[in-house]
Amino acid sequence: MSARDEILQRVRNALRDVPQREQPADVAVERAYRAADDAPHEQLIEQFIERVSEYKATVRRVTAAALPATIAEACAARGVRLLLIPRDIPADWLPADVEPVPDHNLSYAEIDSSDGVLTGCALGIAQTGTIVLDGGPRQGRRVLTLLPDYHLCVVYEDQIVGLVPEAVARLENAVREQHRALTWISGPSATSDIELNRVEGVHGPRTLEVIVVTENLEPRT
Repeated sequence: MSARDEILQRVRNALRDVPQREQPADVAVERAYRAADDAPHEQLIEQFIERVSEYKATVRRVTAAALPATIAEACAARGVRLLLIPRDIPADWLPADVEPVPDHNLSYAEIDSSDGVLTGCALGIAQTGTIVLDGGPRQGRRVLTLLPDYHLCVVYEDQIVGLVPEAVARLENAVREQHRALTWISGPSATSDIELNRVEGVHGPRTLEVIVVTENLEPRT
């Protein structure tokens, strides 16, 4: 018996006593875990920054007025000349000495040839230091943040939640109603080979920089 056949046989054995017509909703699941974090929001922001930094990502916290200059500084430090952007990125985010490359159905080769990508996000999770993209405003297609080697991401402080269940609740509409794919980012892309040697940049950007904006001066959807 192959490993595949053995695994499938174990699954069949485990499901043997399940009625054929039973659906997942027919079985009550106890959900006694915390669904929200009642810590002060400032504390959650600080925790988010700390956790993101632990993943070897660079994090800066700035005011909304300082956001364009901070983006320009980050791009200059990386030597970015061709900056991939979703089509709805605000014009005042874009540095004057960087050539923006809006995603008008760019090919994978064109996306991969850029110096990096600038996006917003759907939310950030303080508990895990995770950034979630759902393909909404200022995020673009999922592939935009998977092929470039450098990702510069803007997170507004009112997008930061405490716990994973809070994030899931906020994302429910995007998934159930709008059928959007989710991308969960916990630091730069990294994995380990069989000898546990860390390898970066395999499944996404090798470098992640995050700008946390301390106030929101413009309406967002």
